[in-house]
Amino acid sequence: MIPIALTIAGSDPSGGAGIQADLKTFQQHGVFGTSALTLLTVQNTQGVDGVLILEPDFVRRQLEAVVSDIPPHAAKTGALGSAAVIEAVARLARDFTFPLVVDPVMISKHGAPLISLKAVRTLIERLFPLATLVTPNLHEASQLTGFPVMDRKSMEKALPVIAGMGPRNVLIKGGRLEQEGLDLLWSEGTITPFTAPHIETPNTHGTGCVFSAAITARLALGENLPAAVQGAKRFISEAIRTNPGLGTGRGPVNFHAPVPA
Repeated sequence: MIPIALTIAGSDPSGGAGIQADLKTFQQHGVFGTSALTLLTVQNTQGVDGVLILEPDFVRRQLEAVVSDIPPHAAKTGALGSAAVIEAVARLARDFTFPLVVDPVMISKHGAPLISLKAVRTLIERLFPLATLVTPNLHEASQLTGFPVMDRKSMEKALPVIAGMGPRNVLIKGGRLEQEGLDLLWSEGTITPFTAPHIETPNTHGTGCVFSAAITARLALGENLPAAVQGAKRFISEAIRTNPGLGTGRGPVNFHAPVPA
C-alpha cells in the first residue's frame, strides 16, 4: 500500500506554508497526502491580512471522514487556531495508532499571532501528551518554557522542560546559530544535534511547515525518528538553498528539491 500522511492545519493561499506546503512536501516524498483544514488565512509573501478559524465540529468531521476511510501511516498538526479546535483534534488523536508530529504554530513568519494564550495552554495539556514529536522553533520554545531560548545552551535547558509536558520526543529548531542551522532532538533523555550550513536568504516562508511535514512523510515511509529528522533536515536545507524567489516579500522554498535517500 502507498504510504499515507495526514496534515491537520491552516490554509495559506499563496502556497508557501500551511496545508498547501504540507501536501506538496508529502507528494515530493512519494507519500499520498490527506488533510483536515482548521483555519483560513488571507496572506501572501508580504504578510497576513486575516484569519478565519473553522468550527471545531467541522474540523472533527473532516478528520473522522479521512481517518475512517484512508487511515494514515503518520500525521502532523500545524496552526490549529483555537482551544476548541485543539480539543476537537485531541479527542480524536487519543485513538491514533500512528505517529503524530505536533508543530506548535503560534506566530506566522510575518509576526501575525495564530493562537491565543488560552489555546497554548490547551495545546500543552491536551495535545502534547499524545505527540510522538513536538517541533517548536526558538520563539515557540521561549513561550512554552517561560524563559528566553536563543542559543544552544538555552535550547538544551528547554528540551527537558518541554519533554516534561508530555511529548515522547522534542525537536527545537534553532534557525541560524553561530553561522549554522542547528536543531536539537531530545529522545529518551539523549540530545542529538542536527546541523546544516546557514543560507543567507529572505525566502524562508513556510520552512517550519515543510520541515515538520518532511519528518511526517518519512515516518509514514517507515523511517525511525532520528533518520526521519536527518533526512528532513537535508531536504529543507536544499529547498531553502534552491528557493525559486517568488513574490515580493518573504518567499517560499523549493518544493521540487530532491529528496535525500
